[in-house]
Amino acid sequence: MDGFNDFWGQTDAVGRAVALLMLLMSVVSWALIFWKAWVLRRVASDLPRALEAFWAAPEWALARERLAGLDREGVALPLLDAAQAQELAGSLAQGASTAAQCTRRLRQALQASLAHLRMGQVWLASVGSTAPFIGLFGTVWGIYHALVEMSLSGAVTVDKVSGPVGEALIMTAAGLAVAIPAVLGYNLLGKWIAAAEEQLEGFAHDLLAASTERRA
Repeated sequence: MDGFNDFWGQTDAVGRAVALLMLLMSVVSWALIFWKAWVLRRVASDLPRALEAFWAAPEWALARERLAGLDREGVALPLLDAAQAQELAGSLAQGASTAAQCTRRLRQALQASLAHLRMGQVWLASVGSTAPFIGLFGTVWGIYHALVEMSLSGAVTVDKVSGPVGEALIMTAAGLAVAIPAVLGYNLLGKWIAAAEEQLEGFAHDLLAASTERRA
């Protein structure tokens, strides 16, 4: 902590901006990780029960009611609504076959549901890939700033250099401390998203078959 305080007191606006940027990246990343973990665990718990209850229903109205009650994140219900929707009269979509119409609607609904599940993944990937370099830039800038200050004072010795250099290396460590949780969170959340995507794709496929057969 003393080293960081010394670095903060000696650095200029650029070094402080880098430190504040990494702090912001870390706070947002941790907030995203906790929020998405909560959402995806709900989805992982809800989807199997919701789909099982849906297909166990004796008729479509009750099936939709059961699905809506169990699908708390609303990722499966849009697929059912898409499968049961009707195209606008006179539109190009209405001219396609029933299977083609349903496929297009289900694809759009599936993409919307997956976009909801993937929200924040780009941020985590970006932080994981850029934070080490931002921290390295902060270190290089801190060393440069310290060397300039020492050259102006005319006292450039090993003991004078080692302190500021060591303090500047804090920025590299901070960059890694920001990047590592973001990468781990991205990978873990991506695994949960892939599992939910597999279930939603299977549900969309089954809905397509059931809806096409029902309207035949």
